[in-house]
Amino acid sequence: MKRVVISGLGVISPLGLTLKETWPNVLAGNSGVTRISSFDPSRLPVQIAAEVKGFNPETVMDAKEARRTTRFIQLAVAAAKEALSDAGIDTARESERIGCSIGVGIGAIEFIHDTVVSLSKDGPRRISPFFIPFSITNMAAGMVANTFNLKGPNLCSATACASGTHAIGEAFLFIKNNMADMMVCGGSESAICEVAVGGFANMKALSRNNEQPQLASRPFDRNRDGFVMGEGSGILVLEEYEHAKARGAHIYAELLGFGMSGDAYHISSPPPEGEGAQRCMTAALRSAGVNPEQIAYINAHGTSTLINDIYESEAILKVFGSAASRLMISSTKGVTGHCLGAAGGIEAVFLAKAIAASTVPPTANLEEVDPKCTLDYVPRHARALKINYGMSNSFGFGGTNASLVMCNV
Repeated sequence: MKRVVISGLGVISPLGLTLKETWPNVLAGNSGVTRISSFDPSRLPVQIAAEVKGFNPETVMDAKEARRTTRFIQLAVAAAKEALSDAGIDTARESERIGCSIGVGIGAIEFIHDTVVSLSKDGPRRISPFFIPFSITNMAAGMVANTFNLKGPNLCSATACASGTHAIGEAFLFIKNNMADMMVCGGSESAICEVAVGGFANMKALSRNNEQPQLASRPFDRNRDGFVMGEGSGILVLEEYEHAKARGAHIYAELLGFGMSGDAYHISSPPPEGEGAQRCMTAALRSAGVNPEQIAYINAHGTSTLINDIYESEAILKVFGSAASRLMISSTKGVTGHCLGAAGGIEAVFLAKAIAASTVPPTANLEEVDPKCTLDYVPRHARALKINYGMSNSFGFGGTNASLVMCNV
């Protein structure tokens, strides 16, 4: 089986338009959560989100294309452009062995809502001819492939908040099994609109700390009251090891293992003690050929919701046993919010960067740890640590789970 390494990283997030802008804010614990600016949220009980600020899609596509495409697609193209540039890949020369796998959880929900309103008001002639192609979730991967001439495997994972991680895992398997030499992969999401925020708010899933938005996302804190919606895209270039070595590529980390599981329990709540998450992490460790005590750091799913943070902590304790007390665990959602389908892509970029930089990012806003969460969550301040092996977790509605294991090369 082939070895798979990470040779390019790209991010567009509530903390910056590139990884270079984003990463220092992650380490400093600077929150990207503010009052919503993309629409008037005054009718809603939740009026805060982590929006990407100052993004001009015409920096990555021409004006005509920017007018036609929806935001989740534009964000994916922007992050992919950075990742490919970082990897130093000339896709015009060897595109048939380069594929694209980008996960999207919700897609163009605002565009769909606005089109339905227009249909109701003005009739079917007002439906855009681009409504179908730019609403469907796989068009992030499709447009990235079109833009950068990627002619290898092309697909989209739509597994809620695990979408980005599943997309990376599938890309990993394609390279392992010699179906591609390189894969551009990750997640993208832009769903901050009235109908989505209202829907999550009515589920009682979101923080209502409208008065202090930058403190609202507080994973593992005893005073957390829900997650904060975010948006963005995180893209990695995965590459077969010998291929990367032959062209002198910079390697951030090696992707060693991928695990999946299903809860078969509830549409939105995890099972007690994170039983599905336990099986997922165990599968990732087995795939990687790594023992629990070898893992030094976990980028947790850590959504800042009551049940998830407790059950993920309990799952880690079950899987890692006595080694759990030596683990460093953090949730970068304290600063990015929960970027839904993009979360796994963004957090995989952060894990690869943490391994390369020998630095564990903090859990922002963690002032008082929930007594039911009994691990080391790296509160507020980053820590220096040589990370030989690390893990990233993503868990989604519908009981779908995904974990990745990476190592230092």
